[in-house]
Amino acid sequence: MMFRFEKLEVWHRAVQLADEIYALTRTFPQDERFGLTSQIRRSAISVSSNIAEGCGRSSDRDFAHFLEIAYASLMEVVSQLRISLRQSLIDEAKHNSLYRAAEELARMLSGLRSSLIRPSPPAKS
Repeated sequence: MMFRFEKLEVWHRAVQLADEIYALTRTFPQDERFGLTSQIRRSAISVSSNIAEGCGRSSDRDFAHFLEIAYASLMEVVSQLRISLRQSLIDEAKHNSLYRAAEELARMLSGLRSSLIRPSPPAKS
């Protein structure tokens, strides 16, 4: 048995991004544990969590709303990656790799959201 969200490629990509963020932040200095490390991890987890929660809602409209929240959390991750780069916690190659993954995930979230809120075509008589 699988839950509905587990069948979604966008959810798998979000979990993969969270895995990569966790691996990355293990290299951050100890004094960042309650700062940037905690914040970027929570943001990354929020992406897949909101996809899953939205998938469990009873309407496409509700699901689309949770996809918006997932997208916003992804934007937090992107911002925090930039701060990590500027603070020399990550190198440019790692930043660029994760940035590209975030871009792809953002497109997937937007596409799924659009498919949920598209008006139905008029019925033929």
